[in-house]
Amino acid sequence: MSLAYAYPKSRFEPTALVDLNAKAERERLSKSALMGFFKLTATWKLRDDDARELLGGLSSSAYYEWKKNPDRVLEVDRITRISYLLGIYKALHILYGDKLADEWVALPNTNAVFAGRTPLAHMLGGGLLAMQTVRKLLDARRGGL
Repeated sequence: MSLAYAYPKSRFEPTALVDLNAKAERERLSKSALMGFFKLTATWKLRDDDARELLGGLSSSAYYEWKKNPDRVLEVDRITRISYLLGIYKALHILYGDKLADEWVALPNTNAVFAGRTPLAHMLGGGLLAMQTVRKLLDARRGGL
């Protein structure tokens, strides 16, 4: 005898996940992701070296070529990095006024996650997983935690 568990009906409908392994999806998302990333780097006043590192260690020549011509297909890793960063940007603008939201990544932070460093330094040192942590932290704050 097996028990069948059923969750109660709700109005929540999860969004379909994007399959970033599908080249067609990456083709669809890459240009707008890069354009959003470059706007974010300008808003956050990031140094080009820091922006290149956030993208996973892109060379200077490739970075400037991408900036000039963002119409290209990105790898899964780079789209994921940009997605985290844009999510961080959005969460900051929900939580704070525009001025603080745009300065937040460059301000020293006493949260245990950052240990007095800036969120930017944390993300530069920890890469993709650190970006994920910052995103989760801000999403939790948005949810009242």
